[in-house]
Amino acid sequence: MPGPTPTVGELFKAKAVTDEQMSALINAILAGKLDDRAELAEGYVLDVAAAVKANAFATAVLADETSKSGARRNAAQTAILLEKAQKA
Repeated sequence: MPGPTPTVGELFKAKAVTDEQMSALINAILAGKLDDRAELAEGYVLDVAAAVKANAFATAVLADETSKSGARRNAAQTAILLEKAQKA
């Protein structure tokens, strides 16, 4: 199991975060629901806005209206996977 402050990627790799949860988080970002705190498995939460803001690549891609949907999804996923999960 991941350490005391795991990234979402570590939780995903450990199968504590499901594909469905990842899709829901990505969809929330793409829908502009950045004020949400998403509940993850094992008592962890993710501040969706902080995940995007902490990743300059994701911020740039999501702000660029000419970005293709695949690039936007990949940027959102990268931001989520790299962000540290917080204890609920």
